Amino acid sequence: MSVFLCICVFAFKAGPIRVSRIQLVLCCFLLSLIIYYLHGSRAAARVHPAHPIFHPLEMDRGRKVTDMEVLKGAESQTPAETPWGAPLVWGDSRHSASCRAKFAQREMRIGLLVFVVGTYARFIRRFLYSAETYFLPGQVVTYYILTDNPRPLDPPVKLGPEREMKVVPIVEVPGWERLAHRRMTLLGDAIQKSIDSETDYIFCADVDQEFVAPVRAEILGDLVATLHPELYGMPRNAFPYEDDEGSSAYVEEDEGDFYYTSEFYGGAVSEMYKLARACSLLILQDHADGITARGLEESYLNRYLIDQRPTCVLSPEYSWWDSDLSAQVPVHRLLSLGRQCESYNDKQREHKC
Repeated sequence: MSVFLCICVFAFKAGPIRVSRIQLVLCCFLLSLIIYYLHGSRAAARVHPAHPIFHPLEMDRGRKVTDMEVLKGAESQTPAETPWGAPLVWGDSRHSASCRAKFAQREMRIGLLVFVVGTYARFIRRFLYSAETYFLPGQVVTYYILTDNPRPLDPPVKLGPEREMKVVPIVEVPGWERLAHRRMTLLGDAIQKSIDSETDYIFCADVDQEFVAPVRAEILGDLVATLHPELYGMPRNAFPYEDDEGSSAYVEEDEGDFYYTSEFYGGAVSEMYKLARACSLLILQDHADGITARGLEESYLNRYLIDQRPTCVLSPEYSWWDSDLSAQVPVHRLLSLGRQCESYNDKQREHKC
């Protein structure tokens, strides 16, 4: 700036009448450069995000880049832990191997709970067959099927040793949105009535999914959440947290580290009961106020996991579907058939769903 002032003083010292056109152009050019430089410096100071951003894998996705993908940035990595020190689980990592070795010395009982209502009954047999192959093989597992129609389970699916299935009747809940308002209450009731005394860990999964690779003891922890595959690596301001300040699920702009999917989550029975009860109370409060959160059950789950950070975070390997935004991961372990269909166009959906 001082150089600019000196030049301008020199150019104008003989008075404005004697200023040549070249001198005037030179001064304007230098002034433009200085303004541009100062503006660029301020912009550079603003690009550092307030929240840590994690990216999936250092590889080209090999497809057309969309506006949302640009937000993910070029740098990518597979972090081994969260900012608060909880493990971020990749199934083939050394940490996962050591975790499996640790749990191999313990006797554990694990529950896997699904809701099977209405048209979702068509998914249950595929879900169970895949779980028998890949979900905690060799462990004691109880499948809890909360359903309004047990007929799709007849004849019963053949289960392996130390695996059993328990059908829990629930009143018919027409419409997925209505079920979303009741799932947390039903989960809490099921834990309180029987699951609490029968298992050590309980996982809740959407039934329109399929296990396609081993899911072992690396997933076990007190409170376990799974990263949403389309939002993994995105900046915080891209997360679809609830933005209605009147909602019990509301998340302020300076809150939140990750966005979690409601497709698969779990943990120790006591912690899952706390989660279910807390979320059900938030849902009931909003329902009484005539408010519907934008992500339904998932909005309340994310609100809870901001206040009570998970002790174990599963990578998108454990909830994945093929879409333009889904992160590339080393292994697909649990595929969401329902969300896969949502990502298709009308023609694809007609033939594949």
